[in-house]
Amino acid sequence: MTPSDDRGRYQRLDAGALAATLQRLHDRITARFPDRNLGRVALEIGDVIDRVATESADRRRQHRVVRIGCALGSIVLASLAVLAIVLSIRDAVNASAGTPAFEWLPVVESGINNVGFAVIAIYFFLTLPARLRRRQTLSTLYRLRSLAHVIDMHQLTKDPERLLSAPRPTEASVVSDLDPGELGRYLDYCSEMLSLVGKTAALCSQESADALVLDTVSEIESLTLGMSRKIWQKITLLHAVG
Repeated sequence: MTPSDDRGRYQRLDAGALAATLQRLHDRITARFPDRNLGRVALEIGDVIDRVATESADRRRQHRVVRIGCALGSIVLASLAVLAIVLSIRDAVNASAGTPAFEWLPVVESGINNVGFAVIAIYFFLTLPARLRRRQTLSTLYRLRSLAHVIDMHQLTKDPERLLSAPRPTEASVVSDLDPGELGRYLDYCSEMLSLVGKTAALCSQESADALVLDTVSEIESLTLGMSRKIWQKITLLHAVG
């Protein structure tokens, strides 16, 4: 491996390293909280990472085939449009003896319409691969956004303030079965998992320059960062209790 190749390893997210980090987090969660469903959420994120890693090469091949097909279709359409315009002009010239100039207007109008339709069709074919890639990537990103909300639901009722103020419970009160140490670890695991959701979103868009995809990734990163801030406020309060 050359030095430039080695430097390149540290300029991109590696799906294998990300999956290994998530697996360690899953093992830590299941070792400490074997009866909790938080570990299953980690498996769902791992499934997204594995899918991105395994389908990346397949998607590139599929997109290459689609791109080649669209390029050939665009060439055929452009050729047909040029041929139609040339034939129309030829027939009009052959039949133009003694024809007033204003009667050429339908021929010109037809030629302009043909060019316009051809341009629209060519644009559709040329942008089709990018639109397919965008749809696939956005589907994965929407799943990650849903998983971020699932993680937030797991920490929602884990409130250390109950340990500090010890309010009188009611019939509708949430019963906490975690001591301060376990609660701190649980919240920390949620925060780590949210961070990995953001990294997975960045992994999905690593080779994309699509504005909508990048905006969605930025939205997910902002979402997970805001959720992590709430969790760390709880952790800070928990340390004050301790």
